[in-house]
Amino acid sequence: MRAQPSAGCNLRPPMRRVATFLLLCASVLVLAACGDKESVVTEGQEGVTVDVGGLSYQVQNSRFLNPNDVEDAYYLRGLPETTDLDPGKDTVWFAIFMRVKNHSDETLTPTTQFMISDTEGKKFQPVAIDAKLNPFAFQANPLPHAKVNPDPNSPSGSGPIQGSLILFRIDTDSLQNRPLTLHIQGNGEEEATMQLDL
Repeated sequence: MRAQPSAGCNLRPPMRRVATFLLLCASVLVLAACGDKESVVTEGQEGVTVDVGGLSYQVQNSRFLNPNDVEDAYYLRGLPETTDLDPGKDTVWFAIFMRVKNHSDETLTPTTQFMISDTEGKKFQPVAIDAKLNPFAFQANPLPHAKVNPDPNSPSGSGPIQGSLILFRIDTDSLQNRPLTLHIQGNGEEEATMQLDL
């Protein structure tokens, strides 16, 4: 007659599984805690100030641009010569007017890492603008303490919007996948996101 295993033998495999499970949970928690220290994401809405790398960023206005409109045509200056100003039926020109202020005691340089994404994960990078030909273009000039970009005496700073132009060309399909989100990436792991009003 075969001997029956003792009750203690039956407890070992389940106990081993529980110990392994607890060890995995602890590892996940440690990794999550490490991730929080490396990456900081701030969220906000358009018009709300978000801080990235010691600087405060605020979208003063965002809107579509019509190349046939006299005012909008000025904002579309400085594009590469081969650029067709007519975006066609599949894309639109989209302008973000950004204001940046330095609240720190040291001179800091604004980021140039901006990106727009839709709810399906499609991403759009800014279109390059020659600031020598377009005085409204965003420029990442160093900002001393308490200074703002754009400079209040510049065309973009003295105008009614008081923000510098960051230009995007967005697929019309993405306008159905709203809200669109602006991502502002700092020099390190710090990032801010803003939902854009469309």
